[in-house]
Amino acid sequence: MRKQEHSLFYGIDKVAVLVYVILVFMGWLNIYAAVYNEEHQNIFDTTQKYGMQLIWIGSAFFIAIFILIIDAGFYTIFAYFFYAFLLLACIAVPYLGREVKGSRSWFRFGSFGIQPAEFMKFATNLALAKYLSNVNIEVETSRRNRISDLIKNYKNTIFAVIILGMPLIIIKVLQDETGLALVFIAFIITLYREGLSINFLIFGLISTLLFVLSLVISSQTLIIALGIISALAFLFVKRSRKNLIIVSIVFATAGGVVLGTNYVYSHLESHQRDRIDILLGKKIDPKGKGYNVNQSKIAIGSGGFWGKGYLQGTQTKYDFVPEQDTDFIFCTVGEEWGFVGTSIVIMLELFLIIKVIFMAERQRSPFSRIYGYGVASVLFFHLAINVGMTIGLMPVIGIPLPFFSYGGSSLWSFTILLFIFIKLDANRLVILR
Repeated sequence: MRKQEHSLFYGIDKVAVLVYVILVFMGWLNIYAAVYNEEHQNIFDTTQKYGMQLIWIGSAFFIAIFILIIDAGFYTIFAYFFYAFLLLACIAVPYLGREVKGSRSWFRFGSFGIQPAEFMKFATNLALAKYLSNVNIEVETSRRNRISDLIKNYKNTIFAVIILGMPLIIIKVLQDETGLALVFIAFIITLYREGLSINFLIFGLISTLLFVLSLVISSQTLIIALGIISALAFLFVKRSRKNLIIVSIVFATAGGVVLGTNYVYSHLESHQRDRIDILLGKKIDPKGKGYNVNQSKIAIGSGGFWGKGYLQGTQTKYDFVPEQDTDFIFCTVGEEWGFVGTSIVIMLELFLIIKVIFMAERQRSPFSRIYGYGVASVLFFHLAINVGMTIGLMPVIGIPLPFFSYGGSSLWSFTILLFIFIKLDANRLVILR
């Protein structure tokens, strides 16, 4: 029995590992299809992207095994170190890195490139789990309660938001990587699980709705509508000083969001405004700014129910869809494998996310539970945004499909993010601090 406990795979959730391996190899086969070259038909040809991806896959497996070998306590001890180190790397890369596709967010070493912002996701998750679990030690010891008691404390909520906000601001402002920056918003799901008031989520959803409406309807019309709603609220709620203040604050906040939308929208880059306009139907440009999404929808739609068959996609084969091996890899699946193939991919991704949530709920250690929810939040955000981009429901912001899209930094970061939790789960009976 003792030999089994010291085994590398003792306690490891083999189902989660199996789904990970399946997604990685399905991604590799679809990358081969996306950049298929008849002059380089060998799928192991390292001069092509699919050959390079195989190298990334092999190294990702090595990283995964290395993570499983390390003691689980290592990740709690060095959580803040990883966060600080990668935060400094994100600050340094605009000055020391190279520009790739208009963004200076890569360190280049010859032909090898690495993007620190990708790895900031697992580091932020570690730091957030470390902070929330540590400040709650006394609460759990004395009252045996959830961290909900803690997170309701606004002081600790503010510190948690700072942990999430620092990489978001640095990546957006210094590196101009909007997609990678927005990923950190996903951790709000983690905070909600740990007791963040639902009022914050409601406020966020209403603010998002007002933001979108402000782009479609004039600000004056919305302000008048809000004024009418506020007046009706005064009529139907109990008239008291408290309710008067609440309604006034809600009206002022909503009005501020509406008026602030034009300011934020005007300070976006032109290509970002164009993508939003096209998404909202305010502008139609199928051969210009909307070309990627338009061709992606054509490719997915042409696949029908069963798809055209592996390596038979005409949209894929003749490069009609830009970035088809990275951000738009999902449309390759849609064209060649059809509705059935896309459904399988989405179900596998969702199964892994749900599996991670169930694994998180069985943890004895608050650190492990919080980290697990962070993993699920990040994976779900990537899945929802990436699929939404390819079918025209979300603006194009450069979000890869987890374990599927081409790229070493992306695959490595998702692998590290997931396998740290798989290691923590293998030690789920241990209280980590």
